Amino acid sequence: MRLRSERPGAGECHDYYMTYIDLVPSGDIVRTLEAQVADTDEVLRRVPAEREMSSYMPGKWTVREVVGHVIDAERIFAVRALAGARSDPAAFPSFEQDDYVRASAVDRRRLEDQREELMAVRAATVATFAGFEEAAWLRRVAASGREFSVRSLAYIIAGHERHHRVVLETRYLAAFAERGCSDPATDPR
Repeated sequence: MRLRSERPGAGECHDYYMTYIDLVPSGDIVRTLEAQVADTDEVLRRVPAEREMSSYMPGKWTVREVVGHVIDAERIFAVRALAGARSDPAAFPSFEQDDYVRASAVDRRRLEDQREELMAVRAATVATFAGFEEAAWLRRVAASGREFSVRSLAYIIAGHERHHRVVLETRYLAAFAERGCSDPATDPR
């Protein structure tokens, strides 16, 4: 399918989201979505259990909050894509990420459970996008007062996850290592 291997063009989403789209490698976006989640899973496995409710600095989300946010955002973007692919004329409202995080009750969930949920959500996302016919990729959906192509939403999902994976690696895991917290992936004990 040609369209799912072509990057979204100008006008397929709000310029803000190009930051995420630019993080996605070229190629079949469905294959990218399928493969990339393993990298995030590997990063999450390196988070020490005693640091799941920690952030890299005061005022930032905890690891569990970041993962919950990635899961919520993926679900929301995938529903928008499905609506667009099915030519649904409904306009979707914005979602306030901080409100979602506050209401998520991640303090009562283990990171392991969130990892499993992320894998299940991604499997559903991949199946959803893999089932779209060629013409569906360029259909549009209104969300947050903007218009998005179905294709742009697939790239946004991939880029959003990659963005947060890099933040978890470079800020969270790095800060935990600086504070002397062992990384289970490298600790010989």
